[in-house]
Amino acid sequence: MQKIIILLAAILVSNFVFAQETEAEKEKRMQWFEDAKLGIFIHWGIYSVNGIDESWSFFNDYISYDDYMKQLDGFTASKYDPAEWARLIAQSGAKYSVLTTKHHDGVALWDTHCGDLSVVKKTPAGKDLVAPFVKELRKNDVKVGLYYSLLDWSHPDYPNKTREIKRYTEDSVKWNRFVDFNFCQLEELSKQFKPDLYWFDGDWEQSAEKWKAKELSEDLRKWNKNVILNSRIQGYGDYATPEQGLPVTRPASRYWELCMTMNDSWGYQHNDHNYKTPNQIIRILVETINKGGNLLLDIGPKPDGTIPDEQVNILEELGRWTNKHSEAIYGTEAGIPYEHFYGPTALNQKGDILYLYVPHKPNGPLMLKGIKNKINRMWVVGNGTKLSWDVKMKQYWSSVPGIVYIDVPEKVLDPQVTVIAVLLDGKVDLYREHGQVIESN
Repeated sequence: MQKIIILLAAILVSNFVFAQETEAEKEKRMQWFEDAKLGIFIHWGIYSVNGIDESWSFFNDYISYDDYMKQLDGFTASKYDPAEWARLIAQSGAKYSVLTTKHHDGVALWDTHCGDLSVVKKTPAGKDLVAPFVKELRKNDVKVGLYYSLLDWSHPDYPNKTREIKRYTEDSVKWNRFVDFNFCQLEELSKQFKPDLYWFDGDWEQSAEKWKAKELSEDLRKWNKNVILNSRIQGYGDYATPEQGLPVTRPASRYWELCMTMNDSWGYQHNDHNYKTPNQIIRILVETINKGGNLLLDIGPKPDGTIPDEQVNILEELGRWTNKHSEAIYGTEAGIPYEHFYGPTALNQKGDILYLYVPHKPNGPLMLKGIKNKINRMWVVGNGTKLSWDVKMKQYWSSVPGIVYIDVPEKVLDPQVTVIAVLLDGKVDLYREHGQVIESN
């Protein structure tokens, strides 16, 4: 009895401590995520066998549920090389990776003991696919993220099976059994893999109360104190997750992440060749950095575990660019307004180095406006070449800064996006119309 009382007290204290998390403590917990800038999403599941939409294929009646599940027989993972996956991800410059442990179809990629529907029990793969990947990510100093669908259209106790077919509308016994199933699987994932981040999905079908989102978030943080949760847990997450649409203006949330496919599909689809170019992806990356966010870029491996060549090529070129320009990526903060420079920018944490991203061949010198600071030095990031600049329209009697013109020789241009570093004499100080000054962050 005494042991039970002590255990309950420990749980209450743990929950109370998290509930009392200060803003400074949250900043410390979120620091690696805010600094990361780039992550790799991985949608891998039985839907890669036929190359069809993951889970949505049967939910929207494009294919029958039984025909969808026949793909279990073709999911072999016969060439799955988690060490190569992790190497490629680390080489791309990504600081974290998120793997779909279970999509809306309910097929688990790990050896779950909470139910029978897993690649271990139901496919020729016959083994846990999450454990070795997590191990390899950690070897490469890449943070571990696990995707988990709160809804499960295959589970006999979940109310919705397809858009038109419901198993039931009101049945508290079945619903509570399903919620227990979710808690069971998430406890497995938490205790076995100790993820740095959870990427939830599917929360839109039920309320926070029905999901027991508050209790779930508390349990997740009890099992892993510093775990980060995305926003798709009905109000109990840490950061926003815009999907497939680059924000035009900075999102309201301090912490945010754009998740995006390389082509038009999340999982592997053999007939989808509409890939974005490395240039397009890098330009989207610098736009997210400019607004203080992260890019979570998706890949979709084949059913045998190999990554399509087009995706490998994109990751390799992305890696070349991020390795060259690392100082202007990781740990940076949101840049200055576009009125000051016609392109995305970022600042170092001290705020005294301004990074200019140049995605084109300049037709003449670059133009930088409204910088009140003295400029001490300019150079090409990853190249080291010092650059010359000239100041025009600076009047001795006016507080309005002059226009800074920057000469960028063609020979120093990067084939994708060139980055110019501008060292200032202190934290960036911006001149605004009517004498207004805005803080950089």
